Amino acid sequence: MEKKKHRPIRSYVLRTGRFTPGQQKAFERWWPAFGVDFELGKLLDLPDLFGNPNPVWLEIGFGNGESLARMAQDFPQRNFLGIEVHTPGVGHLLLKLGEENITNVRVMHHDAMEILEQSLADASLDRVQLFFPDPWHKKKHHKRRIVRPAFVELMGRLIAPGGVFHAATDWQDYVEQIMGLFSQRSDLFENLAGAEEYSPRPDTRPITKFEQRGQRLGHGVWDLLFRRKA
Repeated sequence: MEKKKHRPIRSYVLRTGRFTPGQQKAFERWWPAFGVDFELGKLLDLPDLFGNPNPVWLEIGFGNGESLARMAQDFPQRNFLGIEVHTPGVGHLLLKLGEENITNVRVMHHDAMEILEQSLADASLDRVQLFFPDPWHKKKHHKRRIVRPAFVELMGRLIAPGGVFHAATDWQDYVEQIMGLFSQRSDLFENLAGAEEYSPRPDTRPITKFEQRGQRLGHGVWDLLFRRKA
């Protein structure tokens, strides 16, 4: 009897979004300049990809890409690799990169966990950013959250000594989970704010429209920054 294949647990659900003509044109025009295709088992050569050896900041799930583009403009001496599975958001960012001539960003349109597991060399990242990930708020769905023990192990492998993992969320139980998982690996990471403490929003993270809306509704936002130990 043939064994059934177990489907991997995904941290996202692909939703049908409005793909504008402009976004479609952006894919056709700008993907060759900024897009990076995922190739199974092939490591990315990041200095070659960006054309320089500058530190690389990786953002997982950049949404529509507005904050990522802003960071790239604010920090031109850093390279930014953005991952997003939702096509309209990728199209929106590509259009912005092309129109504003932002050259220090590369974009991947693929599952983040597969990229982390297969496409990146050890200690190749200076920072990993995870801003407002899907909270999967129902307890039965917590297993879908991207931050799990295996994710923490990956961060320990991919982030260079002295590099930082930065998470931000408006779901208190999720940030408590992230705090617990990273704090348990004190052999790998140290909390920049101190044990069990949250960090103030650093200037490196722009406030998004999503966050501003939440603040008007009285929602809290928590930032966590953990430095990779040497």
